[in-house]
Amino acid sequence: MKQWMRWIVSIVVGVIVLCASLIVADGLTDDIHRSDVAVVLGSKVNPNGTPSPRLQARLGRALELYKNGWTPRILVSGGTGVEGVPEGTAMKRWLVSQGVPETAIIVDDQGVDTRATARNTAVLLRAHNLHSAIVVSQYFHISRTKLAFAQEGMTGVGSAHPDYFEARDFYSIAREVPGYVGYLVQR
Repeated sequence: MKQWMRWIVSIVVGVIVLCASLIVADGLTDDIHRSDVAVVLGSKVNPNGTPSPRLQARLGRALELYKNGWTPRILVSGGTGVEGVPEGTAMKRWLVSQGVPETAIIVDDQGVDTRATARNTAVLLRAHNLHSAIVVSQYFHISRTKLAFAQEGMTGVGSAHPDYFEARDFYSIAREVPGYVGYLVQR
């Protein structure tokens, strides 16, 4: 390989690693402040309707925010996966089983991806006269989520991540770099 090609490859790899590092650092740095609602982004629901361990971790983090008085409401957003169970509905069921009153939970079963969740959340916040939010998702997903929310006009959005790590996070981190760039250029 020619020397200039090695330099180009090295620069591209360096930029990708830098971007991934910034995404991880942002996601691991929670920005918690009193907000009207915690917004939990969906993830896999088991065929029996229970949240996957990853989704339970997200819900547990939102529950912690709720119980500690950071947010009086929780908005759960997700689509319906191949399991056939609407994520928002399953998340609400789990939160109710943990003692959260149904009236404190807003359900969005149309949050099929991050952009849809951001769009739907903006509409639901206006409908419920709510103005501030903390997004709750995996650390590698926080930056793109905050970007999508900002693109929908929601500024000052906080963030919180659960302490849940698994091997597939390495793939997910790598996927977030082009995902973030895609969100930047789609708007």
